[in-house]
Amino acid sequence: MISLLDVVGPLTAIPENRTCAVLADPLSFPADQGQTHEYAARKGPDLDMPQISALVKRHPLTTFFILAYALSWWAWILYALGLFPNPIASFGPFLAAIVVLALTEGKAGLLGLFRRMVRWRIPPGWYVVALLLPAVLAAAATVLNVLLGAEPPAAAELNGWTGLFAIFAIVLVVPGLGGAWEEPGWRGYALPRLQSRRSALVASLILGALIAGWHLPLMVAGQVAYSDIVLIFAGTIVYNWVFNNARGSVLIIMVMHAANNTISGSFFSPMFTGADSVRQSWMLALVWTVVAILVILISGPEHLSRKYRKQEEALPDSEAVPNRRGA
Repeated sequence: MISLLDVVGPLTAIPENRTCAVLADPLSFPADQGQTHEYAARKGPDLDMPQISALVKRHPLTTFFILAYALSWWAWILYALGLFPNPIASFGPFLAAIVVLALTEGKAGLLGLFRRMVRWRIPPGWYVVALLLPAVLAAAATVLNVLLGAEPPAAAELNGWTGLFAIFAIVLVVPGLGGAWEEPGWRGYALPRLQSRRSALVASLILGALIAGWHLPLMVAGQVAYSDIVLIFAGTIVYNWVFNNARGSVLIIMVMHAANNTISGSFFSPMFTGADSVRQSWMLALVWTVVAILVILISGPEHLSRKYRKQEEALPDSEAVPNRRGA
């Protein structure tokens, strides 16, 4: 092993005007040039901040999805140790979007995301869709479940609807509670870039697959059913339909996600247990899939809208794909 004195030489051999520099960086003035090369070879190349930034700029979308998983799945370890209530930190995709935008687009990119998050001036009908569609579909799934043999919910359970308003407000406002704060990442950052040179439908299928994979810890932990994979694909298409028609408002999607978590996840679904609970999950997947198919047929696969173009953000050539109209 090379000692410090072997590398820098005896201090008495260092000229006075270079003593401070050596003390600040003892490897700046090695006594033996060959030893310096040997040290550098063992140390290997450093990846400095400009190199990292350049790499992210070449592959921003890939970097986003890697970070979205990493900044969410860390909670799995704490959950296994009993130190965290969920195996996923649901605000991870939002943090990933902030990191990537800061490195690639700076202040302008961050402001663009934040503007989407507060974009409330949209056609009022989309607020009705965002709030009522999840409620109607959850109620329809519940009715189908009961018709297929599930035990009907008790009157006392149904009367608990008055507490939903407080739950909805908390899920919408507090990051990490429910899925609303995923949306600045999925819809605010990823979707407009996936829709660049892709049809809205293809972009939805890609995003749906990645969101389904992101939910894997919840499935393994038993907090959501594996049938939710189907639900996530269908829900992604429906959410993207709303997003493109609401002129790229992330706020309306956060409202819709919070409404779905509140009405389906916190109200109807907990009314069932055992086989009835499993059937409820499949009924939810069914009704959302029916709506997703209707959206594609009525609104068209290219934009998921007959009135507005799909929301798009440009990608670097390294991540862009050829434009295949109607793909």
